[in-house]
Amino acid sequence: MHNLFDLVLATPEIVLLVLTCLVLVLDAFDRDSDRHMTFMLTMATLLIVILVSWVQWSDGVHGRTFSSLYVADSLGHFLKILSALAVGVTLIYGRSYSERRDMTTRGGELYSLTLIMLLGEFVMISAGSMLTVYLGVEVMSFALYALVALRRDHLASTEAAMKYYVLGCLASGILLYGMSMIYGATGEVGLAEIAQVIRSGHAQALPLAFGVVFIVAGLGFKLTAAPFHMWTPDVYQGAPTTVTLLVGAAPKFAAFCITLRLLIEALHGIAIDWQPMLLIMAVLSLALGNIVAIAQTNFKRMLAYSAIGQMGYVFLGLLSGVSGVHAGTNAAAYGASLFYVVIYVLTTLSTFGLILLLSRQGFEAEEIADLKGLNRRNPLLAGVLLLAMFSLAGIPPLSGFYAKLIVLQAVVSAGYVWLAVFAVMCSLIGAFYYLRVVKMAYFDEPEDGVVLGTGTFATRTVMSLNGLLVIGLGILPGALIALCERVITQSLVF
Repeated sequence: MHNLFDLVLATPEIVLLVLTCLVLVLDAFDRDSDRHMTFMLTMATLLIVILVSWVQWSDGVHGRTFSSLYVADSLGHFLKILSALAVGVTLIYGRSYSERRDMTTRGGELYSLTLIMLLGEFVMISAGSMLTVYLGVEVMSFALYALVALRRDHLASTEAAMKYYVLGCLASGILLYGMSMIYGATGEVGLAEIAQVIRSGHAQALPLAFGVVFIVAGLGFKLTAAPFHMWTPDVYQGAPTTVTLLVGAAPKFAAFCITLRLLIEALHGIAIDWQPMLLIMAVLSLALGNIVAIAQTNFKRMLAYSAIGQMGYVFLGLLSGVSGVHAGTNAAAYGASLFYVVIYVLTTLSTFGLILLLSRQGFEAEEIADLKGLNRRNPLLAGVLLLAMFSLAGIPPLSGFYAKLIVLQAVVSAGYVWLAVFAVMCSLIGAFYYLRVVKMAYFDEPEDGVVLGTGTFATRTVMSLNGLLVIGLGILPGALIALCERVITQSLVF
């Protein structure tokens, strides 16, 4: 009976693994150069996984199993659904891109590796132990290394993959070393058990403090935060745009989840050690990301530095939660960070999806100058671009504005008024390069007279929904904010 309970809790991962194997088998017999059948089975897999996670969530399935290595809770169900949705949207956008032929003509590795990446994210999201965290990180990371290098004859992709692999292995080693020190200090690998030892006062202080330093550094790499951001611009620019979106969207949910589980659930008792590190990373990310992005002419590279700046707000919410007087204040701050991650990923899907739709045979719309006169050539895509840039800049009434607002409210409530002022100043700097993109799309003359299409009916529908959600969640954000706070409260003990 216990084994049956284990399997029921881990149903999303089991279903995903089985269907991923089916995708691999089908690809061996799929002779279509576009891998149409492989794509359809991949999308069906994502849909089934979403439905399974939704049913578990709605039925209140929760608990710890496999000797507390695996956790099923509201936060896990929520982030698994969002991760699978983000991957599905990415693949739909990728189907309209000529780059797809470069990656699928010789095989459907794009789809199987994407599902393996998602499996790693699921393991990270449901991690109840440092062992599970590391296992999920490695499964996700090695799939991403292979995806970045998928265009085997493309020099920039190969270079990006090498940089990503070397720095990724370094970050994984740092994270693992930190975990080993935490184990040495507490004698436990389970997150709940580590928290209990820390609360009892039996943990060894010095190795515990050193372990926290290494763990925060490893998490900073996964969340593309300064000063651990060095891989981000090169990988975003060099990777195939479809893969860039796979790197920049869904993995943020998994990385944010293990940050919550490691820092908030396991190490909340020594927040005084890791809170200053988050503060420094937030300040550096906000300053470096927004300032360096101004000098970029490559759109993907600009968005990479934008991602670094945006992650600064996520860390602001996390460090603010520790300073709250009441548990409710903590939940509100962590919920604000979760809401910010959701809005950021939603906006990222629209920006990189737009690059995919603008690209055509022999041309990749990677330079900011390629967006000149976009409104005259395709008003729909120009409108989505405007919404995405305004949302990233934090202009009301878009969702990015409200995401920044509730994070700043949490920062002020925690007593960091100066930090809130600094974040606003950095956002004003960031508004310059976001508005520059809008200016080129609406006021500059196009460099060519090519009339741009909007892809298939599926891509037009998804892009339109993407844009509507960006503005809709800014006008009516209450339900999603309440949901984020609720899953935090139901899932984390701090």
